[in-house]
This record gives sequence, C-alpha cells and structure tokens, in this order.
Amino acid sequence: MTSRIASLRARQIWDSRGRPTVEVDLALESGASGRAAAPAGASRGDNEAIDLRDGGDTFGGYGVAGAVANVNGEIAKALKGAPADQTAVDAKLASLDGTPNFARLGGNATVAVSLALLTARAADAELPLWRFLAGDEAVRIPLPEIQIFGGGAHAGGRTDIQDFMIMAPSADTVRRALEITADVYRAAGNLMADDGKLAGTADEGGWWPAFSSNEEGLGYLTRAIERAGYRPGEDVFISLDIAASEFYRDGTYRMALDNRRLTSEEMVEIVKRWCADYPILSIEDPVSQHDAEGMRAVTEALGARIQIVGDDFLVTDAARVENAEQNGACNCALIKVNQAGTVTRAKAALEAAQKAGWAAIVSARSGETEDVFLSHLATGWNAGQIKVGSFARSERMAKWNELLRIEERANAGFAGWSAFPSLRR
Repeated sequence: MTSRIASLRARQIWDSRGRPTVEVDLALESGASGRAAAPAGASRGDNEAIDLRDGGDTFGGYGVAGAVANVNGEIAKALKGAPADQTAVDAKLASLDGTPNFARLGGNATVAVSLALLTARAADAELPLWRFLAGDEAVRIPLPEIQIFGGGAHAGGRTDIQDFMIMAPSADTVRRALEITADVYRAAGNLMADDGKLAGTADEGGWWPAFSSNEEGLGYLTRAIERAGYRPGEDVFISLDIAASEFYRDGTYRMALDNRRLTSEEMVEIVKRWCADYPILSIEDPVSQHDAEGMRAVTEALGARIQIVGDDFLVTDAARVENAEQNGACNCALIKVNQAGTVTRAKAALEAAQKAGWAAIVSARSGETEDVFLSHLATGWNAGQIKVGSFARSERMAKWNELLRIEERANAGFAGWSAFPSLRR
C-alpha cells in the first residue's frame, strides 16, 4: 500500500557559491522521510526550468524566500495527504505551476520537492536510493567525467571553452578511474604552476587557467595526462564542454580568448580539427542551442567515434531528445534534474536517449550542495556516465566518494566503454 505525504517543509540553505538555494524535508505517514536541495547552473539553456529568485539587493538578487514560501504554502497544501506516487506528484506540481518551465512556483522549488519525495520513498522501502530506482534490473557503476580546467561561465570567461575534462573508460572500476583522475589533476596543477599558468580554482573545483588561447588548454591537458604517467587516447581521454551558446551572438561565434568571430561552418571546422589533433572522446554543446544545423553537421562528421552531447540544446527534455535523434543531431543527452524541474521529466529524457541508442550523462550544476542523490540516480537509472565537476571541493568529492561506497555494495560492473553504445572503437 502506498504511503501518503504527511508534511513538507522548505528552508533556505547555501550552495557551493555561497548563494541561497531551496532545501525540502518531506515526511510520509509511514514515518519515513526524505531531504533534497536544488542545485543551480551558471550557464543555462533558454528552455530549461526557471529558478525563482527574489531579485532586489539582498543576496545579490539570488534570494529564494519566494520559492521557499511556495513550498511551505501552496505546494504543501496541495500535496498533504496525497499518495506518495512519483509520477502523480510530479504531474501535480506541473499542473499547479501552470507554466511550461515552472516559472511561477520556481523550478528550484519543484525539483527540491520532487527529489525529497523520491528519497522518502526509498527510505520507506528501506532500500538505498540506487537500488530503489533500479528495482530488480542490473546496473553499472557510471563512468566519471571530471573537470581538470574550468573556463567559461565557471571561471569568469577566462577561456571560451567551459570545461576541460578527462575520462578513463579503460579503467576496470570507478575506484581506479578516480585514482587516475587524482594523478592527472595533481599533474595539471603542478604543470600550470611551473609555467605560470595557474590562477586559482574555478566554480566546480577545476584549475582556473591563464591560457593565451583555447587550444593551449588542450595542449596542457594532454601534457598533464602524460606527466601523470598515462597514455593520452588509450588510458585517458579528453572531454570538452564547449558551452558554445555562451559566446554565440546574432549568428556568430565570438571567441574572445582567440580574438575570432566564426560562422557556424567555421566553428564546426575548428571542433573537427581539435578532434583530429587531440585525444578527444566527448564534446558537449559544440555549437549553440540555436544552431540546429551546426549540431547536425558536427554529429554527422564526428558522431561515429566521438560522443556529441546535448545540454543547452536538449535541456533534459524528452521531446527535444526525440526531435534531435530524428534530425541526426547529438548521440548523447546530458541529464540535469533541475533543468527538467521534476524527477519524472528528467527520467523521461533519459529513457528517450536510451531508446534512441544514445549515451546519457547524469550531471550536476556549478552551484551544488553536499547532497549525493546524483551518484544514486546515475547508478540506479543505469545511465552509464556521471559528471559532477572537478576532483576538489567537498560538494563534488561527496558525490565521487558516494560512488565508491555504492561500488562496494552494489555487486555491479563498471560501465567503462559500455557507456558509449553508439560509438565505433
């Protein structure tokens, strides 16, 4: 018998950037309870769920008093006594809000409620969240995608490319993949310090670079892999989040660090050249969310051997995933629960990607908390890949460490190369 929702309570807490966010405690009549907090992104797709912020001068305009009040008032009133059914509750949140992107109640309010319900249901079943999500299905421990250098909106626009990351799909466990990452992260920092290129750390814990060009970052990352004692393109691969929407204006890509303005065709050619010259395995948002033809061109040129990830382009939306698949754009969907606004909508986008034969990456945001639900979602949904930022800062390391605990208990294999179902090796 499904338990019912007994109470909801929201509060303002602080995220990893020292900005307010929404945390929700949800209790069931059975006595089980769950807690979750809403993450927040710096670079955001135009069509993702909208965080409700208070504006004004307090907290730089980032206050969430309105979103908290919506949970404690209208949402709590509507959900108290309702069966703890995820699909029904998430649908109720959407209808209660009445907008396509949760603009009235706030996506930060709805996602915190939705996730708190999910964790309460797992507690009610007396199961770890990953196992509750998986049911009787087999799972894989996801392959980490980990930032080494932070740029773009995560580092004051110091590079146009937002994330320079690595992946270790040849590792046999997530423990080994994280050990490899630790070696490369340390080597990269030492290499940059030696050459006077180190300017601190970025939003997600990666090194804040002082590169003279975007391509210099690719060179430094390749050298860091080698300095750490690994073979680029065999043991360790490069993954990029270009986040091209951030520097796309009026049909032109304006790469400030390189002092260049590019057409869509020229941007595609640069991406192709980088992939020919460096050990790149994955590229996220290589062109703008408004450049569907450019995304199709990148996928057609590179998609057989390189993962082409849609983030701003897909915004964790099942219909957009289906449309992109039909038009030959992307072969991987980034899954951000707060981008969708509810757990149900995020899961639908992941299932659409899997149905298309694509890969999927469960992803954090640049503004995070110590919550570890992402490690459980990526495992329990058998997504194959996970991206939570760099190999530093507690809000990131909490999620990597939770993966280690899950790996010990899960009796599951490491995703490794199986995380890329559409690539030819």
